[in-house]
Amino acid sequence: MSDLEQVDVLLVEDSDADAEMTIRALKINCSTVKIARVRDGIEALDFIFCSGAYQRRRRDHPKLTLLDIKMPGLSGIDVLRRVKSDEHTKFIPVVMFTSSGEERDLVECYQLGVNSYLTKPVDAAAFTKVLSEACCYWTNLNRRPDDW
Repeated sequence: MSDLEQVDVLLVEDSDADAEMTIRALKINCSTVKIARVRDGIEALDFIFCSGAYQRRRRDHPKLTLLDIKMPGLSGIDVLRRVKSDEHTKFIPVVMFTSSGEERDLVECYQLGVNSYLTKPVDAAAFTKVLSEACCYWTNLNRRPDDW
C-alpha cells in the first residue's frame, strides 16, 4: 500500500498469526477494504500522527482502528489514551479487539473513550463473523463528522 492511499482499517496487532487471521477474516465480507497493519503501539501512533516512518503518509484518518491491548512497549490502552486525548484524532473510531476478558481493561477502555470492545473469539467462524460485522458497520454504515 502506498503512502498516498486512503486506509480504511488500521490493524494494530503484535502477533503475526492473529494479524493474518484478522486480515483474512476482514477480506471475506469486506473485500474492497484497504487495511494497514502495524505491529506495536509506537508504530500505531506514528501512523495515526503521520510521524516517524509514516511522515509522508496521507493525513486522512482510518475509518476504523482495530487495537490489541497486550503489546510489547506501548500498550493498546496507552495508544487509546493518546488518540482520544488529541483534538485532531479523538473522533477516530477505535475498537479494542483483544484476547483480554479482564473487567478492568474493559472499564478503563470505556473511560478513555473507546468506541467498542470486542473479545477475540476462539472459534474461527465466530472470529470471522465478529470481524466482518464490525468492519461493515464502521466502514460502511457509521457516519463520521465531515470536517476531520
